[in-house]
Order: sequence, then structure tokens, then C-alpha cells
Amino acid sequence: MTFFALLNHALGLLLPALGVAAVLMLLPRLWPRARKGRWKPKTEAALLVGSGSLVLLAGLVVFGRDGKMLTYAALVVVVGTLAWWNRRQSGR
Repeated sequence: MTFFALLNHALGLLLPALGVAAVLMLLPRLWPRARKGRWKPKTEAALLVGSGSLVLLAGLVVFGRDGKMLTYAALVVVVGTLAWWNRRQSGR
């Protein structure tokens, strides 16, 4: 396997985590009354993408393959809960 093929597979595995994190970071910024998170945007992005990547890697290890719907459901639950907790803890 070439380096570019490996990079393509790694990006394909981790792209859902990046997409969910991007949606959960950008959507609250569209509402003017939305609470600000207590983390800086770079920290929030790193934690959301990191936790999502860990969930996807755990799903790969547990099921032996990528793309299981249960893994994607766990991704949404974990990253969504973390984003909610960040905004909930900020308090105005």
C-alpha cells in the first residue's frame, strides 16, 4: 500500500468525526442568543474531533470493519453530548 492510499483510507475513516464536529461547532454560532462554550474554539474543535475519532477507532476494533451504523450512532451521541456539555457548563 502506498503512502497516498494509506492517507486516503485514514481520511475516509476519520472524515465523519470531522464532519460531525464541524456541524456541532458552526451551527450554534448562527443563533445570536446561543450560549458561548467555555472552551476556546481551537480546544473545542480538538476535543470534538478527537473524541469522535476515538469512537470511530473503537468501532473499527470492536466490529472489525468500518461503516457500521452503531458506530456512527455512537459517534453522534458522544460528540453531541460533549458539545452540549461544553455549552451547558458555560453559564452566562
